[in-house]
Amino acid sequence: MSTILQPGMKGTRETEVTESMLASSVGSGKVCVFSTAMMVAWMEATAVDVAQAALSEGLTTVGTGISVNHVAATPLGMKVRFCAELTAVSANGKGLSFKVAAYDEAGLIGEGTHERVVVDREKFESRTRAKGQA
Repeated sequence: MSTILQPGMKGTRETEVTESMLASSVGSGKVCVFSTAMMVAWMEATAVDVAQAALSEGLTTVGTGISVNHVAATPLGMKVRFCAELTAVSANGKGLSFKVAAYDEAGLIGEGTHERVVVDREKFESRTRAKGQA
């Protein structure tokens, strides 16, 4: 287990809203705006980047919970920036809590919290494959 994971670690990502990211395209609504589902996926990916940069080879994280509010709509073609900050690490070093947020060119569009757990990637995937063969 890496001992480098510490509260205060931060990361960002940025994207431009494409047609494939619209609520009307992903099936999470009928309107042509950046979907909540895509906002959540990008928030999660940003948190993954923060943790992964500090983990030893063979370790990764899996998402276990997310609670966000989508507070403003974003149109096709606008840029969106995602931020994740590690706010807590459990005593055993495996549980990670993040503050996540998203901003378009006009301001805040979403914010919340995200939980992840550190796992051995091969063991995790092996157990999951075995589940599918039962």
